Amino acid sequence: MALITRVARLFRADLHAVLDRIEEPDILLRQAVRDMEEELARDQQRVKLLSHEQEQIETRVRELDPTLQEIEEHLEVCFAAGKDDLARALIRRRLETQQCSKYLQRKRDMLQDTLAGLTARVDEQRAQLEAMRQKASLLAEDTPSERPWDIWSSPELRVRDEDVEVAFVREKQRRNRA
Repeated sequence: MALITRVARLFRADLHAVLDRIEEPDILLRQAVRDMEEELARDQQRVKLLSHEQEQIETRVRELDPTLQEIEEHLEVCFAAGKDDLARALIRRRLETQQCSKYLQRKRDMLQDTLAGLTARVDEQRAQLEAMRQKASLLAEDTPSERPWDIWSSPELRVRDEDVEVAFVREKQRRNRA
């Protein structure tokens, strides 16, 4: 059993070594940068959405104050006229408006906390992304632009069919003379 375990471990080690040789660090680094850019873009979009939602809540809270003042004015008129049933309906509206205001203020506070945390995360992601970009640019400067296996696919080294035909005819002529 120990022999099988050792052979399995050796096979895994060899496989990992092969994979390490196959992986290209510059390509992996570029993919990591792209992934970080996508995550940063998603978080920035979320910051925009939360900021917009917070602005809407602020607007709604500001709109509730004049509504409460208007209800108070109507209540005074109702009590002066002795309309208790109408005053009850207005009191209900005032209570509902006050509850709505409290709810919106709690939601605004929660959004501020979430937005502060997300903004800090976006700032951290920007710093990490900039560091990764610098590493990628350093790696790009260190690595040669052409790899040995890419030389054969270079456009300057392509042989056209016409060149092959001309060389074939010349070679045929040379062999016929000899």
